[in-house]
Amino acid sequence: MKSNKNLILIGMMGSGKSTIGRLLGQKLNLRFFDIDFLIEKKANMKIAEIFEKKGEDEFRNLEKEITLKFLNKTNCIISLGGGAFINEIIKKKVNKKGIAIWLKWDSQTLINRIRKNKKRPVALNLDDNELKDLINSRSIIYSKANYKINCENMNKTEIVKKITRIYEHI
Repeated sequence: MKSNKNLILIGMMGSGKSTIGRLLGQKLNLRFFDIDFLIEKKANMKIAEIFEKKGEDEFRNLEKEITLKFLNKTNCIISLGGGAFINEIIKKKVNKKGIAIWLKWDSQTLINRIRKNKKRPVALNLDDNELKDLINSRSIIYSKANYKINCENMNKTEIVKKITRIYEHI
């Protein structure tokens, strides 16, 4: 039985939410929405630029507005930004309108991925210990997801298969 609820991918920056979301959309024939991409499109600037020119508060307001709008859709896959699920209003709406799936990775894997990408404004000025603290504090919140996928030692295809099985049984 397929659900008409949305699949909401949550996790740290660098966890593969966008890549997995696109692949899931193709496999399940569902629309895929990447909130970070939609924020950049609406603001007509990259996320790092929004942080730099307008500040994190402005970014979070835009993130909340766009996320809540897209959570009203049905039968789609939504990739949330790394910090979105921390917002209580977004978290409540995710729990009401969708199935939250946490793409969980080991801290060191995430740190290595984040360091390779200079587009992560929250992480740019953090050392590895501060980044690990951020990962650990967000993990407490991410653990409230409906499902947790331990992605370590899995490839994209295996992750997509695991989420597809969840989707087909809800």
